Amino acid sequence: MWQYLLKRLLGLVPVVFGITLAVFVLLRFIPGDPAIVLAGERATPEQIDALRTQLGLDRPGYIQYFAFVGNLLQLKLGNSILSGIPVLDEIRSRWAATFELSIAAMFVSIVLGIPAGMIAAVRKNRWQDQMTIAGSLLGVSLPVYWLGLLLIYLFSVSLKWLPPSGRISIGFDIQPITGFYVLDTLLRFNLPAFIDVITHLILPALTLGTIPLAIVARITRSAMLEVLSQDYIRTAKAKGLSDRLVIFRHALKNALLPINTTIGLQFGTLLSGAVLTETIFSWAGIGSWIYDGILARDYPVVQGGVVFVAIVFVLINLLVDLSYAIIDPRIRY
Repeated sequence: MWQYLLKRLLGLVPVVFGITLAVFVLLRFIPGDPAIVLAGERATPEQIDALRTQLGLDRPGYIQYFAFVGNLLQLKLGNSILSGIPVLDEIRSRWAATFELSIAAMFVSIVLGIPAGMIAAVRKNRWQDQMTIAGSLLGVSLPVYWLGLLLIYLFSVSLKWLPPSGRISIGFDIQPITGFYVLDTLLRFNLPAFIDVITHLILPALTLGTIPLAIVARITRSAMLEVLSQDYIRTAKAKGLSDRLVIFRHALKNALLPINTTIGLQFGTLLSGAVLTETIFSWAGIGSWIYDGILARDYPVVQGGVVFVAIVFVLINLLVDLSYAIIDPRIRY
């Protein structure tokens, strides 16, 4: 197992460098100049040139790239062009918000998606199955930004049940311990703040979790249908075992590998796909921060944020691969 783990970690190196090159090159194709954005429209050409020299944007592209990679090897991601704050400090202050939202969205996907897929498989070709297929197709097809705005209008503007944006109301002041507001409010034994944080989390979690929910339901249905057609399932039924025991102990357990893979991949996708959701709900996470960096042509912010998300995505995939041996003892590395 340790040899496998070492090989996977070494394989992470070219992946990260490939991502850094792709991000660096694509950013340079975006119209606009960070120096102009920072200096303002009324700045003179001399002022803009001086600012470009100060930021190092006048150097050849390959020199800028090697400087970026060199800083990355030293765990330095540079400073934001607009704010001057180190990118690594921004990531430290924002990553918990994105992870908290992604975990909540994944929780919604698992709690609703797996039972829906199981019911659809057990009730194949019946109305439950047809509703699951139609619902999953609808969930994948709905644009996130449209769904988020629709939920805000329905539950915040019309019904006034849930807050439209933010992580916590202004009246609450909690001292962060982990950065995860749900956990921090529990550790502080602050029940009103905990309830307020949960109400702020519901709408963005539902919005972000819609697509993973649909995918998890479809994969669960497909995996369960394959397992339910196996000979050992028919043998278990012939022995007189109850349907519930056959489904949960024999069928679901053997269908977990593809479901586990899907959950891992979708969780990694949520981290990178939270840009629109965080922007719509004013969620102070990495996604909205990268979005603001793109609009401002803040190269260090976008480069550092994308590299961080990419590394996390690859590490999550590695953890998913390692979990196979826990789910299925027959698998060895």
